[in-house]
Amino acid sequence: MNGHRFLLDQMLDTDVGNALHSDGYDVLRVSEIGMARSDDENILSKAIALGRILITLDEDFGDWAVLPLQNHTGVIRLKVNQAISDNILAVLIPFLRQFLDKSFANTLVIVSNTRVRWIQTGI
Repeated sequence: MNGHRFLLDQMLDTDVGNALHSDGYDVLRVSEIGMARSDDENILSKAIALGRILITLDEDFGDWAVLPLQNHTGVIRLKVNQAISDNILAVLIPFLRQFLDKSFANTLVIVSNTRVRWIQTGI
C-alpha cells in the first residue's frame, strides 16, 4: 500500500472502493462509517479527523464555504462525464499513480480526463 489514506464520498460506489483497494490504496467509504447521508462539512471534518484525503464528485468542494481556508488533509474533486464507476476509475487511478508521492495537504485538486488543477486552500 502507498502512504496516502482516502475517504470516498457517498456518490462513489462500492466498485470504486474495491478497485482502489485492489490497486493497493487504503480506502474507506463514508457509508462504511455510518455517514452515507452526512453533509459536506461533516464529511470533510471526518476526513480531517481520520487523516484521510477526501475523494468526491461534489462540486460544492470548490466553494470556500464548504472547504474553508483551514488545515485539511486534502480534497480530490473528480470531474467525470457520466459518473459511472468505469469512467471514474479511468480518471482517478492514473491520477493517483502519477501523483503517488505528492502531498495533498491543504490542497483542492480538481481532476478531469484532460486536466489536473492544484489549488492551495489551507494556511
